[in-house]
Amino acid sequence: MVRLSPSILSANFANLQGDLDQTKGCGLKMIHIDVMDGIFVPNISFAFKVISDIRDKNDYFFDTHLMIEEPIRYIDEFKKAGSDRITVHYEACKDLKATLKAIRDAGMEVGLTAKPETDPKLLLKYFDQIDLILVMSVRPGFGGQKFMEETKATMDLYRKYIDENNLKVKMQVDGGIKTTNVREVLDLGVDEVVSGSDIFAKDIKSQILTYHEIFKEYE
Repeated sequence: MVRLSPSILSANFANLQGDLDQTKGCGLKMIHIDVMDGIFVPNISFAFKVISDIRDKNDYFFDTHLMIEEPIRYIDEFKKAGSDRITVHYEACKDLKATLKAIRDAGMEVGLTAKPETDPKLLLKYFDQIDLILVMSVRPGFGGQKFMEETKATMDLYRKYIDENNLKVKMQVDGGIKTTNVREVLDLGVDEVVSGSDIFAKDIKSQILTYHEIFKEYE
């Protein structure tokens, strides 16, 4: 079953809970939370306080993507704030194995990703330590970018590796995904789809329901 993870980076921060309320009642199970530090990527978003504030009012799986340097420093804080899964960048961790272990030890699911220009094969040796591999189909840092067609090769590589090795690793895609092109990544075997502006810049509930109808074609 494919799952949708709407990215609140594209929500209206002046009315964040109002936007989240519009996501309810349409079968949604998770939301995507992008955390950026202005160092690893040239943008700054939000952190513990926002996550903590929306945790009590939203019974969703908090899918948290850390675009920050040395995320191992903050694993416990994100756990306390309410994150259910932490995805970190290959390029951001001096000791990636220790970082992945710290997430696992904190009782959260473990995700791994990399920038589109990083050789995806470098991440394969960590697949036995993770629950999710995130394919970035845009350069991390800003919402609303165009989907990078060349990242389809990475999805194909990971799907084959997961299947051939009988791994229980989910594959997620994030960046430039819309209802008009989502079938292209579903055809490559992704398990989770992140979409931001295509949901929050439009009729939120209607867009979520449209994604779910498309997902049914792949059940």
